[in-house]
Amino acid sequence: MLPAAHRLTDGATFREAIRSGRRAGCRTLVVHLWVGDASSDAGVRPARVGFVVSKAVGNAVVRNQVKRRLRHLAREHVSTLPGSAVLVVRALPPAATAGWAELGADLERCLQRTRAEVTR
Repeated sequence: MLPAAHRLTDGATFREAIRSGRRAGCRTLVVHLWVGDASSDAGVRPARVGFVVSKAVGNAVVRNQVKRRLRHLAREHVSTLPGSAVLVVRALPPAATAGWAELGADLERCLQRTRAEVTR
């Protein structure tokens, strides 16, 4: 499970990350990475991660299973994100049938692509 400091719960920040962040997509998910201006924050915030799993993915049981898998996989990458970064992971319908290995590989691939764009 993600520590509370790394959870993204603010709707406005979700929208800002999706609209202004770098985006990369794979078969099972889309990743939005937004590195906010650290000087505008009241204090230095750690990297935060949020998840979007719509009803198109499946029923409540399937959606929660996908969220748990993505949360566990994203936990391994939080330490590699730049400070005050916001990561939004949006699951696509094929994520419901994807295994751990496929979700992990897609998340890793998308994160590498978005990190490469952010550092440019």
